[in-house]
Amino acid sequence: MPKEKKETKVKKEKKEKKEKKEKKEKREKHASKSEESLENVIKKEIIKKEMEEQKELPKESTMIVHYDLKALVPFARPLASKEFCLELMQTIRQGELKNARLNFDINVLARDNSLVVMAGDCSPIDVISHIPVLCEENDVPYVFIPSRADLGFSCATKRPTSVVMVAPDFKNEENFDYKDQFDSCLKRVKELEQEELVF
Repeated sequence: MPKEKKETKVKKEKKEKKEKKEKKEKREKHASKSEESLENVIKKEIIKKEMEEQKELPKESTMIVHYDLKALVPFARPLASKEFCLELMQTIRQGELKNARLNFDINVLARDNSLVVMAGDCSPIDVISHIPVLCEENDVPYVFIPSRADLGFSCATKRPTSVVMVAPDFKNEENFDYKDQFDSCLKRVKELEQEELVF
């Protein structure tokens, strides 16, 4: 009889140890899940803050102009200067952030007060060769910048972009707080077009 009692006692102890171990594992597993979810929440918050900070950064610190004129198409006139390229890129980015209509389809050229920006390093040139003619027929100002990559970056896309038409929403004043910047770009483009006509 005492042997049986010892065996049952040993079995009970083993069973208790096993239950304690399982409970401990469950607690650790639950704690690790809550830590992971907490880490995910923290990561999301950090990413959100970084995105907000990027929007608030000075425009010059996030934009780099690649002003390489080797691969320009022969009809890339008027061509923006390096400083004006930066200003155009900032205006396009502001329009993108403020939900302006960035049209990648230039068949909708019948908008007043819009601006067409084209990349001068397109290949084949047939991709954009008809667009200056369309712009001139519809009295829409246009300008070239040297790099498709810069144009794509200013539109917040990962792909190089050949043509963009910025058509701001003039009715919604909240989304058009970059009006002065847009107007100065339009003015400079018109001046460039006049200079091209003189030559």
